[in-house]
Amino acid sequence: MGLLRTYFNNTRKPEGPLGRSMLSGMNREHARVSDWGMAHLRGVQASRIVELGCGGGRNVGELLQRYPNAHLVAVDYSSESLAKTARLNGPLVAQGRCELLEADVSQLPMDDATFDLATAFETVYFWPGPVRSFAEVRRVIAPGGTFLIVNESDGMNPADEKWKRIIDGLNIYTPDQLRGFLNQAGFSHIEVDHDRKAHRLCVLAR
Repeated sequence: MGLLRTYFNNTRKPEGPLGRSMLSGMNREHARVSDWGMAHLRGVQASRIVELGCGGGRNVGELLQRYPNAHLVAVDYSSESLAKTARLNGPLVAQGRCELLEADVSQLPMDDATFDLATAFETVYFWPGPVRSFAEVRRVIAPGGTFLIVNESDGMNPADEKWKRIIDGLNIYTPDQLRGFLNQAGFSHIEVDHDRKAHRLCVLAR
């Protein structure tokens, strides 16, 4: 595997120096689409949040700023991601507002109906299942809770095909595919905002 391919494969599970570099890049490059996605949370109340696939941790701070009375669990299966998240959000961790958890999203070590809000920014491309993983998210969300998915790619841009060849295990889903997976996982109300021009999408599932 060449160096460039090795670097981009750190989008799936960041490790070592290349992984740390990738995480910093993710925080910068994904900020715009993440903020666009978070704008869809207007009117969504939350005191218990789980950030699934927290990556470099930038969105942890943004969510806790948006929800100043909330407690958030940042989940990732990459220890490098959790370390970066801890460094970036040190005061929030020290205050007990942010908890770090190394775990697989398809087997969450959490009780049923624990969270009001679950978020997934630029990460469901790699989730196993994905119906099984979405069902786990549904299990840990309390009745009436919300699951937010934000993707920079909508599975309809031919230019994204190159990334499937470079990044192992990458699956880019269309809005209809995500809606179908969420329905199978038991979500009953699904809203999709599909920005066709930018090929980005935001899903709110309840």
